Amino acid sequence: MKNAEISQRKMQTIARGVGMTTQVYADRAENSEIWDVEGRRYIDFSSGIAVVNTGHRHPRVIEAVKAQLDRFTHTCHQVVPYESYVRLGERLNAIAPMKGDKRTVFVTTGAEAVENAIKIARNATGRQAVIAFAGGFHGRTFMGMALTGKVQPYKAGFGAMPGDVFHAPFPVPLHGVTVADALAALDRLFKADVDPARVAAIIIEPVQGEGGFYEVPRDFMTALRKICDQHGMLLIADEVQTGFARTGKMFAMDHHDVAPDLMTMAKSLAGGFPLAAVTGRAEIMDAPNPGGLGGTYGGSPIGIAAAHAVLDVIEDEKLCDRANQLGARLKQRLESLRDDVPEIADIRGPGFMNAVEFNDAKTKLPSADFANAVRLKALEKGLILLTCGVHGNVIRFLAPITIQDEVMTEALDILEASIREQGRACQ
Repeated sequence: MKNAEISQRKMQTIARGVGMTTQVYADRAENSEIWDVEGRRYIDFSSGIAVVNTGHRHPRVIEAVKAQLDRFTHTCHQVVPYESYVRLGERLNAIAPMKGDKRTVFVTTGAEAVENAIKIARNATGRQAVIAFAGGFHGRTFMGMALTGKVQPYKAGFGAMPGDVFHAPFPVPLHGVTVADALAALDRLFKADVDPARVAAIIIEPVQGEGGFYEVPRDFMTALRKICDQHGMLLIADEVQTGFARTGKMFAMDHHDVAPDLMTMAKSLAGGFPLAAVTGRAEIMDAPNPGGLGGTYGGSPIGIAAAHAVLDVIEDEKLCDRANQLGARLKQRLESLRDDVPEIADIRGPGFMNAVEFNDAKTKLPSADFANAVRLKALEKGLILLTCGVHGNVIRFLAPITIQDEVMTEALDILEASIREQGRACQ
């Protein structure tokens, strides 16, 4: 088989709305490497969008899944429950950054986790309105789209969004929005558009994913916690992309001095198998009546088994420390290019959730063309990269935290060569 042949079949078979970053069709993968159907090897700096933090096919994850396959694959926990579901809930409750008693519910996708977090918040508070932020991404379901702060390609053409969702500016000093600006905008929102007494929750990504890998300033998160406490709102941390060692701590909220009331998780929770969760303070999580939460595939025994192995690997292989080491190494290499590549506007990110942002060297405006050209050059050399950001001018780095040192060196060499080549092309 050839990639081009499959791509032609895809054009005649799969809906156009399913976007694809590459036309590389995977045949097999191992840790940080993917081989396509033509036998070519690629270094994976995407991890399926932060899903395989523990690497493709980590032996312990595969072993756990195989053992579960030999027992049962599905009963629906709401019909015939299983102990592993309860035990994983106990483990998440123990490590989630809230204080006091906690509860967890398992679902299937990140968007579903977000939907359930909003359901729980509205039920617990008796309020309807929700505040999200510009540039945020919370999924492609209707409530997920409504919360997402980016029109193209997520909202365009899909009609009216669910009501009582309001957006506020996200503080990005690089783009002229300070913490003071963002807080002032929230205050104007409360004066002009929505009574804070009607707001059930504020939802925020501790590090924006699709929005450009901008980290929430600590003083802004502290201020949000204060606002929520003052007005009886709940604070929801969307950790779908940031969770499970990616930022150098188990959760990105561990970098802050305040805790959320609810937290959504998915992606890397189960090392490549579909599983998502909402964890929160017990009195909030227990507000919905029995039957109000759940789903046929929610908490699949296969995903649950994989997640237990993922948590073991993170702890035993010290992946939080490893993320900090890898991120420092990546950022150091990028910093070494600044003098020769004036298009580099910013290098950022906690742990191994890093990004480089590119502007046009002459106009100083965001350059999506430069970022995409680097991505394509790297792909030609065997390195898979992802772009992101409201302006499309950011390259985000999400390699498995288990990446081998020698493969990391090879990837950094390809990345540097690709950036330098595009920099010279723009001179």
